[in-house]
Amino acid sequence: MASFGRPSARGARPETCACRSDAQAPAPPPPWRVAGALGTVYVVWGSTYLAIRLMVGTIPPLLGGGVRFLIAGGLLYAWVRLRRPGPPASRREVAGAALVGVLLVLGGNGLVTVAERHVPSGLAALLIASEPLWVVLLRKAARERLPGGTLAGVGLGFLGVGLLLAPGHQPAGVGIAGLLLCLAAAASWACGSFAGSRLALPQDPLRFTALQMLFGGAATALAALPAGDYSALRLGEVSAVSAGALVYLVFVGSIVAFSAYAWLLRNVPISTVSTYAYVNPVIAVALGWAVLSEPVTPLTLAGAAVIVSSVAFIVRLEGTSAPAAEAAEGAPPGAEGAPPAPVTGEVMPHQGAAAPALAREAPQHDGGGRSQPAERVRV
Repeated sequence: MASFGRPSARGARPETCACRSDAQAPAPPPPWRVAGALGTVYVVWGSTYLAIRLMVGTIPPLLGGGVRFLIAGGLLYAWVRLRRPGPPASRREVAGAALVGVLLVLGGNGLVTVAERHVPSGLAALLIASEPLWVVLLRKAARERLPGGTLAGVGLGFLGVGLLLAPGHQPAGVGIAGLLLCLAAAASWACGSFAGSRLALPQDPLRFTALQMLFGGAATALAALPAGDYSALRLGEVSAVSAGALVYLVFVGSIVAFSAYAWLLRNVPISTVSTYAYVNPVIAVALGWAVLSEPVTPLTLAGAAVIVSSVAFIVRLEGTSAPAAEAAEGAPPGAEGAPPAPVTGEVMPHQGAAAPALAREAPQHDGGGRSQPAERVRV
């Protein structure tokens, strides 16, 4: 972990280096702070599905999603230019960030936002929770050697997906098209996470995230044109609830939750951080039921139990041996007085996934050889 404002031991005598290093070793964070950061990630990212459902009530989905990420990306890029000057990204790195941004923001967040016009937020969250399963399939297609337990967990998880898609058991007014859109969003998120671990990307993870959100937000805003979102927008009819949900997604779902997530990556084991992958869907279902009276049927509960259990099993199986430092090597400073990074989380937020644990064996990372698990765009 980088140390900020601490004296350097360079030039010290050999017999004093060890003592000085020991004295400067950071103390473990207090349990209350870890619990607070985890609670923030759990609740805020778990609530973004509900916020999306509220936003699309009177704001066209792709237009709202595009505005969300253009604002978040613009804030982040301005912060990077002011506070983290460095060499500009190469054309190859910009192209890589653009591709990842389109897959995550347009393909992932955009599709689930469209789907939530008709799909309850809790059900959407459960289907998006399958994203780690798709990541494993992509790793298998890339001929990575995977533990048998991981593949068994994937099979179990897709069994749970099948329960949620069972004909005749969806809530009233929910068609198969919306459910398949959620699965397509999960698959697109997985492709973006998988591609991001293998492409040349900007070495500064914040610069990478800003470009990712700007390109993805622009692509989503452009996709809103043929979708008719601009002509469908009636500013006078936008409700305070929808407008407030959009503001919440930009600032709370992005800045607050990601700052907590980045701090966790630098201070606690990745196996602990990755628990959000299976806690968020549970919170999303509970909030949808409590706030919007979304139906929760016995079959939904069964599918949820199977999916969440399989994701938890896979994350714990593959993540217990990965230290937090490995996953957060390129993460932004999120602790000890460092300013919060305005990054979209729950997408980034997504929602979903245990990319830090599941994609860690990728043969190539960013342009500087560093993995970037903290820069996933969440819903």
